[in-house]
Order: sequence, then C-alpha cells, then structure tokens
Amino acid sequence: MDFQLHPRLEADTLCLGHLPLSRVLLMQERRYPWIILVPTIQGLVEVSDLEEADQARLILESSWIGVQMRKHLQVDKLNVAAIGNMVPQLHFHIIGRFRDDPAWPAPVWGRFEPEAYSEEARVDLIERLSLHEIPLFQSMNG
Repeated sequence: MDFQLHPRLEADTLCLGHLPLSRVLLMQERRYPWIILVPTIQGLVEVSDLEEADQARLILESSWIGVQMRKHLQVDKLNVAAIGNMVPQLHFHIIGRFRDDPAWPAPVWGRFEPEAYSEEARVDLIERLSLHEIPLFQSMNG
C-alpha cells in the first residue's frame, strides 16, 4: 500500500521535503516554529509499530530538526511529542519554544486558533532553518 498523508496533516501543514524515513512538514502556525515528521510507512500509529532501526532513525531525524532550530532560531526549549489524539497516523511534533511566546510555559495544543504564515514570513523561516544542512535532507524544491 502506498503512503498517504492523513487529510488533517495535509490541510494543516506545508511539505518542506523528505528525510530517509520521514516527510518533513511545517505546521501552519506562525507563533511557533513547528515541524512535524511523518514516517512514510503506511499504517503506523505508535512508535513501537516501527522496526527498531526505524525507531532509532525517527529519533535521529527529530534530533536533526531540533539542532537546526536551536542553532538557527535560538529557541529556548524544544517540545517533542507523538500525541496522535486527533490524527492517528504516527507523527512527531518538534516545536521550538521561546520564553516570551504566547503559550509559554503551557503546551501549545488547544491554546489558540492557528495563525498561518504570511508568504514572506514562511520563506524567511524556511531559509533560517537551513534544512539543507541536515544529512540526507531532500527539499521539495530539488
């Protein structure tokens, strides 16, 4: 069965590219730099559904994203979670948090209606993240 992204993730995100295991998505919420990794294996719900090597790969890929957020965005904290209450498809949230962000220190979920990026702000964030520095990252732009 070919991989299909859950419709909610498709609607709420922009695909930035791919890593060896995961699709790299940007959550359309301008208040927080928020990347979602979705392993491109159909039918996954929990991390334990992955083979052990892929479990390690998912952690490594999320760490690569976190390094970019810390290095280029100077986030104060990374929130990493695989919740899946609304979207059962396995996905990892990597959210950069700042002590002065609107939800700090509470979780970001359910706090506000999402605010989409302007095109300029989205392009700026993507450039600042420098995802091309991540080993094996393939951009949607080639």
